[in-house]
Amino acid sequence: MTHTREKPFQCDLCDAVFSRKGNLKRHVVTHTGEKPFQCDLCDVTFTRKSHLKYHMMTHTGEKPFKCDLCDAAFIGKGSLKHHAMTHTGEKPFKCDLCDSAFSQKGLLKQHMMTHTGEKPFKCSLCNAAFSGNGHLKQHVMTHTGEKPFKCDTCGTAFSKKCNLKYHVMTHTREKPVGNDLCDAGWISSGTALLKHHTKRHTGEKPF
Repeated sequence: MTHTREKPFQCDLCDAVFSRKGNLKRHVVTHTGEKPFQCDLCDVTFTRKSHLKYHMMTHTGEKPFKCDLCDAAFIGKGSLKHHAMTHTGEKPFKCDLCDSAFSQKGLLKQHMMTHTGEKPFKCSLCNAAFSGNGHLKQHVMTHTGEKPFKCDTCGTAFSKKCNLKYHVMTHTREKPVGNDLCDAGWISSGTALLKHHTKRHTGEKPF
């Protein structure tokens, strides 16, 4: 049946059709909300056995899908595929409203909210709302004071990974941001010191 593309198994609750009875059975669970596959180590339940299998790896730490170009490893094949695009620079998911492109469909979906203004992720501790769950998590840390990103050299901790990255450069003395006017360098292109220094060359007066 899979060769002839015949799909004789139809869902009684919607118009979906399937070539195999097992696929129909898995689909029906999306209507009933049933999650028969439960983790033995925690209370999480899943609609599919394969999802439970991936979840178990979060307990065991197993990451069988390894990148051929670096040391990164992942639980799922899809995650590895997305990661590979960081090496190739491939960004197949393009925005219809601007020139932005992304390596993952989820990133494109989140980007679209910058056009629509939609902010579905709301903070339970204040009125703040965000377009992405990651931004919400970072915001919540301003309430909890959590700083999970710690410097291995001095122990200073940060709520954002990017802030830790900039901090580490104060130890390594790395200054990746240069300018076309002299040999001076800075950690970040957004620093006030860089802007002030550039104005010294151009003669621009801020006021």
